[in-house]
Amino acid sequence: MSASGSAILSSVRGVVPPLVTPLSAPDVLDREGLGRLVEHLIGGGVHALFLLGTTGEGPSLSHRLRREVVEETCRLVGGRLPVLVCVTDTVFEESVELANHAADHGADAVVASTPYYFRTGQPELYDYYAELAAALPVPLHLYNMPAMTKVVIQPETVERLMDVEGIIGIKDSSGDLDYFGKLVELGRKKEGWSVMMGPEELTARAVAMGGQGGVNGGANLFPALYVANYDAAARGDVEKSDELNAIVNEVAAELYSVGSHASSMLKGLKCALSLRGICGDVMAHPFEHFHEREREVIRGRMEELISKYGL
Repeated sequence: MSASGSAILSSVRGVVPPLVTPLSAPDVLDREGLGRLVEHLIGGGVHALFLLGTTGEGPSLSHRLRREVVEETCRLVGGRLPVLVCVTDTVFEESVELANHAADHGADAVVASTPYYFRTGQPELYDYYAELAAALPVPLHLYNMPAMTKVVIQPETVERLMDVEGIIGIKDSSGDLDYFGKLVELGRKKEGWSVMMGPEELTARAVAMGGQGGVNGGANLFPALYVANYDAAARGDVEKSDELNAIVNEVAAELYSVGSHASSMLKGLKCALSLRGICGDVMAHPFEHFHEREREVIRGRMEELISKYGL
């Protein structure tokens, strides 16, 4: 395990935004927007950055663009925060190649969901992750995302993988708190093991259960809110945590529900970021950004949130 890998064992906690990928065209990185976004997040007190996840439209980006996102983000961060890179791919060798590229440019760890398209059995999944971890230059976080990959990493498989050198944690985006609770119980058996929550509305509850934090998409927009929510939950301040989590829920309800398709969350978040002047709202294919009608709805809702809560 690399020096950076051993250092991150105690670092993957808190609020880790799944970084939005600013684009100036569907396959062109908006470098200026990315720079503003990185500084916005660091200024908001987040604990690490997660590149090329669902919120970053990672699976929709060309392999060339993924490498460019990694290079430029790591350059902009300059070691101020740990950087995790999602290397999920249908091709094993592509995951390893991107992981090597990420390590070469200063990333601290990589993250991989189950391979998608072909369904894998649990024994096959164990073998896949064990072989992947052995081929990587930096530590690996597992990523449970059954809504997108059709496969759950069962707790029994997670328990086996905890003994594999180089695998140091798991992010769960299932939204299943019973499953998450089982992961937390397993995590107590291994020092330094990280269990992170995906859905931001559940992060405070996840931390109260013993999880290490959340990978919160809304933190791209309002990082200080999500950091404060985590902090309150981590110190056991239930009253404050409930108050802040209610705002987190309202942000999701207001900004992720415009439009009639499953892409509304990504479109709403990018639209809101563009209205704040942080980055543009260009989407990777197959999606298009919101048009003026939806944009005005987002504008009105965001202005109301900012005025109401001082965000």
